[in-house]
Amino acid sequence: MIHTRDSIRKTTRIIQLDKMLQGGNFVGIDDLIFKFGVSQRTIERDFERLRDEMDAPLEYDKNLNKYHYSDPTFSIPNIVLTEGDLFTVSTILPLMEQYKNTPLENSFRHIMHKITDMLPDTITVDSSFLNKDITFLKDSIPSIQEDVFNLIFQSIKSQKTLTFEHRSSKNQDYKYKEFDAYHVLCQKGNWYVIGYEHTESAIRLYSMARIRNICLTSNFFKIPEDFKLEDHVDLDVGIWNNTNPPDLYELLFAADVANYITERQWHKTQEFEQRSDGTILLKFETNQKEMITSWIMSFGHKVTVLKPEWLREKIKDECIKMLDNIEKFN
Repeated sequence: MIHTRDSIRKTTRIIQLDKMLQGGNFVGIDDLIFKFGVSQRTIERDFERLRDEMDAPLEYDKNLNKYHYSDPTFSIPNIVLTEGDLFTVSTILPLMEQYKNTPLENSFRHIMHKITDMLPDTITVDSSFLNKDITFLKDSIPSIQEDVFNLIFQSIKSQKTLTFEHRSSKNQDYKYKEFDAYHVLCQKGNWYVIGYEHTESAIRLYSMARIRNICLTSNFFKIPEDFKLEDHVDLDVGIWNNTNPPDLYELLFAADVANYITERQWHKTQEFEQRSDGTILLKFETNQKEMITSWIMSFGHKVTVLKPEWLREKIKDECIKMLDNIEKFN
């Protein structure tokens, strides 16, 4: 419900008036005229609204020339949402799409139902816009089995080893894993868990959506004191587990995407160099080879890779393969 500005001021005044009267306090019209900067007739209409529309036990004391509640425990069951409050809610709720297809989705719904049940019948919204004015475009999100999601967090909390079956993005076959879960990561709605895999005796990172037949064992583990997430994952770029030293990337972007590139922070180590022809040289260091390659190729001919050399060769090979695929259907 959206009110006019006059209606908003009236409602806000009524709520303030109700607070002043709560607890059996006496309130005079002259004080209210001064406080709100309105006429006596306006205050009288506010009192009439309190009594007639909101069933307030409002009484007038002739001796004191003031109003009060005959029931000092009375208060208006009302909540005011300001424009800022509503904007925050309308913005945050769509962002919760990253929890879609996880057990957290139902948990959030349950919490929202609880909050709704606690709200009074009367809610005043002070806003000139609603959720419909904002649209969020979301990535495709895979489904995660509820037991997978819950048991991974139980493993982290209890420090008990998991067993499960997992398949990679490139293979249909599932492989048995014995795994100590250290940390959970969420990237654009895609959930991953990183930890120690017993068979390979190494730190591994798995997509929760590609895990099945999970069990929590009775075997305890301890996260090594020297384990640091940033030693395995560059959180500025992506979630790929890679302990190799970072490469220096030098990428030359065309002038017509220069603003797009310079107005964003791609990496904490980034440096920009503006060229006289309007092109932008972007430099940064990371070990996230897989993520960087796909990200760079998304710019097509608008970017030229100067360094590292292996990436130049990889993109050449990829482009040749793409052309070969196109030729097959000509």
